[in-house]
Amino acid sequence: MSLFGLGSRNQKTFRPKKNSPSGSRGAQLKQHLDVTLGSGNLREAVRLPTGEDPNEWLAVNTVDFYNQVNILYGTLTEFCTPFKCPTMSAGPKYEYRWADGVKIKKPIEVSAPKYVEYLMEWTEAQLDDEAIFPQRIGAPFEPHFKDVVRTIFKKLFRVYAHIYLSHFQKIVSLNEEAHLNTCFKHFVLFSNEFGLIEKEELAPLGDLVDSILGA
Repeated sequence: MSLFGLGSRNQKTFRPKKNSPSGSRGAQLKQHLDVTLGSGNLREAVRLPTGEDPNEWLAVNTVDFYNQVNILYGTLTEFCTPFKCPTMSAGPKYEYRWADGVKIKKPIEVSAPKYVEYLMEWTEAQLDDEAIFPQRIGAPFEPHFKDVVRTIFKKLFRVYAHIYLSHFQKIVSLNEEAHLNTCFKHFVLFSNEFGLIEKEELAPLGDLVDSILGA
């Protein structure tokens, strides 16, 4: 099953993102994010702008990283199939099972494309829940907001790990290597800046992560 309708076998797609209301702080922060990313300085781009609400910054960036992973994986849907990737893995040592704590409470083994489908649907539901990602100006964030963000980032990392360790040669053949590396570097620097992913979760790509953080 293709998730994004990009050269796909069906037309199932996910909405790219939830846009911030016009004039909101979220919209202004998104504009700041785009400008700093355009400068090419990713370390500067991940820093909290002076005087801004950390939760607002986390929310805007979470949507942005969701979109990046959505698009990156979308280029691989005809290559990442249940037949070729019957389990969601990151190399031979790491296998991921899916659970959302609500519909699926006990982790289940699924194919890589099914895992990503579950992940994108679950993440989109979090982004669309205004109790978690408020859209109204001045609306408060729930106390567990950062915990939700951490869970999203942990699971998005697993998609990166699967892409790098199962499909990197295909990425190279599609001439997407530079784009993938830039997106992942941005993701790692942001995650590190705000302590979003535990080190043991990063182990499948530990050498690459270390090279990014040490660069």
